[in-house]
Order: sequence, then structure tokens, then C-alpha cells
Amino acid sequence: MKSKFWLAEPEAHDFLAAADFLDLLYQEATVTHIVNGLKKTPTVTKKAKDILRASQLPLLPKTNPHVKADLQKVKKGKKLSPILLVRGERLIIADGYHRVCSIYYLSEDQEVPCRIADKP
Repeated sequence: MKSKFWLAEPEAHDFLAAADFLDLLYQEATVTHIVNGLKKTPTVTKKAKDILRASQLPLLPKTNPHVKADLQKVKKGKKLSPILLVRGERLIIADGYHRVCSIYYLSEDQEVPCRIADKP
């Protein structure tokens, strides 16, 4: 998958960040299962607006320091890492919330590469 905004694969530290976040929600065995699933599943694309709607999270403002930094990266031609999602009662953005928000400002219909794992 070629994109001017996105790396082809998540970086190793993205999986660690996802595990840190998921550790707040689930027990260790569940976190391990989900992260292993995220590592194995293929990358797919979903629209930024649909990811935010499914996660029920608000769009962060452009002034948010992390959103602002990601927008600057894109303007400089640096690519963002795909986001990591967990499908459950609602969609959980395990890693990449700021990246989804920043790309939404470019276009809500922008395709976002992501890995999606199911909660066991």
C-alpha cells in the first residue's frame, strides 16, 4: 500500500504503546492476545471519519500539541505510522488517536491504514 501520508507498516514502538494503553483496560493475557493479533493481521484502510465515529471519541482540536505535531510532520513530507484498533463493544483506538485526528483535518474522507484486532 503506497501513500504519501502513511508508512506501510506500524513501527515496533506502536505495538508497545498499544499494549501500555490496553493494559489499563484488560488483564495481561487479553492484552497479549490483542497485540499478537495486531502484529499478525494485514493492514487495511478505513476513512478517518468512520474511525472517529466508531470509536465514539471526539475530534481533537488542531491546537492539541500532538495533533499539531503530526500535521507538521505531514507538511514536511514525513510519513505517519498506521493506527492500531481493537474491535469490541465499541472501536478502541489502541494507538494513533492523534494521528487520526490530524489526518481528519486534511480530509475527513482520507483513507487511514490500520490494523484491526478483535477483543477475545
